[in-house]
Amino acid sequence: MAVVFLVEDDEAIRTELSRLLCRYGYDCRTSDDYANMVDVILRESPQLVLLDLNLPVYDGYCVCRELRRRSQIPVIIVTSRDSDADELMSMNLGADDFITKPYHTQILLARIAAVLKRAYPAAPPQILSHKGLELDLARGVARYRGKSAELTKNEIKILQLLIRNRGRVLSRGELMNALWQTDEFIDDNTLTVNVNRLRRKLEGIGLEDYLITKRGCGYLV
Repeated sequence: MAVVFLVEDDEAIRTELSRLLCRYGYDCRTSDDYANMVDVILRESPQLVLLDLNLPVYDGYCVCRELRRRSQIPVIIVTSRDSDADELMSMNLGADDFITKPYHTQILLARIAAVLKRAYPAAPPQILSHKGLELDLARGVARYRGKSAELTKNEIKILQLLIRNRGRVLSRGELMNALWQTDEFIDDNTLTVNVNRLRRKLEGIGLEDYLITKRGCGYLV
């Protein structure tokens, strides 16, 4: 559940928007401590801040500027000000989006979801599975029926590519192009050595015919 901090001095709007966010699965936090708003926000550690511009003590520009100086928490400006100058100022201060009141609630929710998705992209799975084999990317280990084998960086890359393209023959050129992105030089002979070493390690944990060679074409699992 994402924590959204709402900075809004109009109590009616704050209550309505808080209920809307909670109804759609967000944990909404607010505060009336406008003199120390930035400290309050940082203490709550939200994933997103919805920030009005017309505020007591310090306006939204000051809050946005200080937030951006001290953190990278995404900020969406939600305000009744609708001039291009206000939007430009907000973006220059580091706001991630700018929405004017009155807003359509579904559009607001969509913009919130979009900013959160950009700021916190889903992490790729750390364990890949295929035909009983588990490839633990974080630990660099292949497991099968209680047995495990430690893999080198290039062996992990090769096996990962083959599993992600399961059932399809990957050419030697495709594998070398992918491995070229690492800091180790890969040529045709180096690829052969890595594939053969990976095959032996898989055979050592009981996967005799897991990595298949298609002569003149490439490899698949």
